[in-house]
Amino acid sequence: MTLQSLIQSGLPVIPGALLKDYTTFRLGGPCQALIVCSQSSEVIKVVPVLRNLNCPFLVMGFGSNILASDQGVDRILIRYSSDTPHITRDGNLLTVDASTQLDQLVLFSLQQGLLGLEKFSGIPGTVGGGIAGNAGAYGQQISDRLVSLQILANDTSEQKLTRNDISFSYRDSSLKSDGSIILSATFELSPGEDAARLLADRTALLMSREEKHGRWKDNPCAGSFFRNVLPSSSAGKRESAGWFLEQSGCKALNIGGAHCLHTHANIITRDIGASAKDVFELTQIMAGMVKEKFNIQLEREVRLLGKFENATDKNQEGFW
Repeated sequence: MTLQSLIQSGLPVIPGALLKDYTTFRLGGPCQALIVCSQSSEVIKVVPVLRNLNCPFLVMGFGSNILASDQGVDRILIRYSSDTPHITRDGNLLTVDASTQLDQLVLFSLQQGLLGLEKFSGIPGTVGGGIAGNAGAYGQQISDRLVSLQILANDTSEQKLTRNDISFSYRDSSLKSDGSIILSATFELSPGEDAARLLADRTALLMSREEKHGRWKDNPCAGSFFRNVLPSSSAGKRESAGWFLEQSGCKALNIGGAHCLHTHANIITRDIGASAKDVFELTQIMAGMVKEKFNIQLEREVRLLGKFENATDKNQEGFW
């Protein structure tokens, strides 16, 4: 397969696209090519073409939970994300295209007077990415309200999965590793109060979130970098990773312009000129400091893309 044959296939290909232009960290080198898909129908069209061309590819969403390597990645990337929401309502059921921004789904649900997803207000990323990573906020997980999914399986067939067909865990799901692509999802929500009241509550939540987590458009980041500490650890009940990071002195660190947000030790941002390598080295040091002080090994919530120097993980050809 040559890049030229891919372009000649008629697909909307961006050769050598820079990952820094497609991630909220705004870091990362070139990929082999980028194909932007905004609707499920486009994914259904694109994937068989790539498979017929024997072209290795990866699928990403909005790019809000990714730290991409400065070297980029030698793969075709499908960016399945849209600024236009695709949502339909049937009673208390909302069916949404996986490319839709999660916050747009939240806003739509509250405008319809429906409750169940309001805690996700202000979180960047697509619905599909949120489901694959079982996104959570304030004790709520996105899988709590999920009814079913429409997926594109490895053999390019369209299949429907129920909530019980999928294995969900804290900030994880079987969908991350089984090779399937989420096309759309159906959620069952609950009737709420007056929509105006729900939207007012959302505004208050957005203000509180911005005060603590900052604005990702102003402070390049990928959200919470480490997962919270699970009850099975020496910490007892689940505890905020940010607390352990702050108690370990991580807020004082600065590696090449990569540092913690001043209001949140588990959100890493960067100054102009900092590289993905700087961010990665900072996180390694931070995890080591928590390990030394509390004997707790933090786990990443953010996914890495591509190769990072001195990384111990074996698979660095894609997301890991």
